[in-house]
Formats: sequence, C-alpha cells, structure tokens
Amino acid sequence: MTLAFTHPDFVHWFRDSTPYIHSHRGKTFVVSFDGALVETASFPHLIHDFALLEGLGVRLVLVHGIRHQVESRLKARGLALRYHQGLRITDAEALECVKEAAGTVRVEIEALLSMGLANSPMAGVRIQVVSGNFVTARPVGIRDGIDFENTGEVRRIDAEGIRRVLDLGAMVLLSAIGYSPTGDIFNLRSEDVATAAAIAIGADKLIMLCQQPSLPARDAHLLRQLTTAEAEALLHDGRISRPDLVRQLTAAVQATRAGVERVHLLDDRTEGALLLELFTRDGIGYLVSQSPFETLRPATGQDVSGMLDIIRPLVDQGILVARPRERLHNEIDDYVVLEREGFIIGCAALHVYPTAQAGELACLALHRDYQGDGRGERLLSYIEERAGSLGLTRLFALSTRTVHWFRERGYQPATLEELPPGRRASYDPARNSRILVRSIG
Repeated sequence: MTLAFTHPDFVHWFRDSTPYIHSHRGKTFVVSFDGALVETASFPHLIHDFALLEGLGVRLVLVHGIRHQVESRLKARGLALRYHQGLRITDAEALECVKEAAGTVRVEIEALLSMGLANSPMAGVRIQVVSGNFVTARPVGIRDGIDFENTGEVRRIDAEGIRRVLDLGAMVLLSAIGYSPTGDIFNLRSEDVATAAAIAIGADKLIMLCQQPSLPARDAHLLRQLTTAEAEALLHDGRISRPDLVRQLTAAVQATRAGVERVHLLDDRTEGALLLELFTRDGIGYLVSQSPFETLRPATGQDVSGMLDIIRPLVDQGILVARPRERLHNEIDDYVVLEREGFIIGCAALHVYPTAQAGELACLALHRDYQGDGRGERLLSYIEERAGSLGLTRLFALSTRTVHWFRERGYQPATLEELPPGRRASYDPARNSRILVRSIG
C-alpha cells in the first residue's frame, strides 16, 4: 500500500490530533444521518469512523433517517408521496412502509457495526449496539385542515435509559419513529429525534451529516462558525431557501439554546468528514455554538508558550521585536489573546504610560493560518476600548511593515518627541520603526 503522505507527515498529524483525542474522551456525541447515506458505497467507511470514535472513548448515540427508504417503498407500491409544510402525511399504507424501512435500516446498521473482519478497520472491534423504545411520541394532529394521521413529534426521550446503556459501554441506535403510551407508532423527523435526544441527555455535541450544507457568505468570507444568535438571524432574513438546511439550522439553534455546547453540520459526501471535523483544528464543516468559537480574553501565564509560537516567526522576519519568555510573564497583565479550540491564534498588548495619558499598542500578532477575516481589527478594537476605559487619550504604535494598515484605521504619523519619555528612551534607532498615533476617548 502506498501512503499519501510521508512518515513525518503522519507523525506530525497524529501528534496534532492528540489534544482532541484527550478532549473527546468520555464525551457524549449524538450523530444524525439521512437514510440515503446508508445505501451509498461510502457508508461502511462512516461505520468504521464510528468504531474508531468508540475505541477512543467517545459515547455515541446514532440517529438514522428513513425518508429515502420510505419514499422508495411508496413508489414501488404505486402510492403517492404526500407532504404538507414539509411533513409527510403518514396514512396507514405509508406507516407500513415506515415500519419496514425503519426495521431494515436498523438491522443493516447493526450488521455493519458487528463486523470484525481481519485486515479491515473493524478487526478486533467488539461493539454492542442497543436500540429500543427510547422515544415517546405524540401525533402532529390536524394543521390547516390536513390530518397528518400517523406523523408524530417527539414527546419525551428516555434520557435515563440511554445514559444507562452508554454507561455500559454500548452505542445507542435510534430510528426516526416513536411510540405512544397507547401503543401507536409514529413517523418522526430524524432531525427532531436527534435534537431532542441531544438535549435530553445533555450531549456535548450534536453532529448532523447533511447533503451539501452551504450557508451564505458574509463579508466575502464563507461562514464556518456561527453563534446561536447569528444562526437565528440567518434563518430570519430568508437567505436560506433549502428546506432541509432550514430544518438542520433550526435544530442547531434549538439544541444550543437548550444547552448543547456545539452543533456541527457536515457534508456527508466528504470522505472522513467526521474525523476531519473532530480531530483537526479548523474542521471542514459548519459549527453553531452558544458562545463565539473564537474567544478574545485577557492573557494568563499559561498562554505564554502559545504566544511565543506566534511571535517567533514574526521576529525572524523582522516584523516584531523579540520578547523573552520572562518578559512576557512579567508583562502578562498587559496582553490579550485570541483563543480558538484551546489554541492561541493571536495576541496584542497595551502598555500604559499613565503620566502621559498614553498607551502603546504592541505585539499585535496572528498565527499565519489565521490572518485575515477581521481578526487583526478585532484585536485592535479590543485594545482601543481597553485604553479608553483606562482614561487614556492617545494610543500609539511602532511599525516597520504594517504602517499602511494602521494608517487605514485612523493612525497618523508622529515624531519621536511625541512618545512618552519612558518609551522614547527605549526606542531603537536601528529598527527605524515608524511611529503612529491616534486620539481616543
């Protein structure tokens, strides 16, 4: 077998994935996927990825859809596909198709999860899968004069029962059907089942494998991370026309509002999408979270190593002045950092000269992979607001390579004499840095 990358590349990737392996261990993920995916040639690979996650200590609840299988059975019998407001009208004949489809898909998934062939990713794997009556449903009823008959909505999830199964080290497999206390069976949306299950059990993540999710661009940049409020705004402004994507984004909003920390929307056509999303820094899908994915906050001593990793390349290029580790520790209260998934991707400092009512914006730096998308402006704005809150009237910066960037943001050229005496004394003529000043407050 020929490897697509060199041994050093593999070692580097494996080491980079280590923080995610540790952070995901013991966590509970609910993964939802459509029934059409089950019939593709790539589905066994997704099963392998589920097995890998289970082996890494992730607690999994899988929720499969059956829309594709139900429609195939209805067409084969010459029956009409009846929908209203995006919901299937499930009459008695359609319900028979729902039961057949749910049973068939469930058994096929359980069979794939039971594989243990030598020379395959499932070699030596022993996965216990538990399905059952974990979902209690009620009828949708009559809407706009339309009787939805056996179409239902989630009434309750047996969260305690699911947790008991997960505590035993088994996977839980849920179908898009539910049962009522009267013994009736209802056809449900898989997105609704997955969302309700994630909320009920307090899942750490809800992951939805979708057919080519694509959200509108913002400021010429693709949206990849959204807060719950941003996702709601997208739903309300009418820019998303695909009903399936509306349902998925609505589910993401509902889940994060109810306490699920993060919801991921992944393209189910991408090979290894689940692993790429979970074990690489940037992932490949869309993320919806209650709080921003990237956090701007005051720096602490634990951030110094990450800050040095960002600063060193810029020092080597002559853009920044070298700052020893000890100096960063001593001045750590002056710094703010931009954090992404536990990684420091940006930093900046405000050094205050109180007698001059001035401050220096210093060490504004971004990791090379995260330059752009307004991150520099975000750091700059934070420092400017902080300076204003301290009662400073002037903010100055010294630059050799980014003079025009500062000029475009309202900073004006200044002379050495305009610097506070303490900063003037430490000015290095050999660097010949340009001095830029902006009034604030």
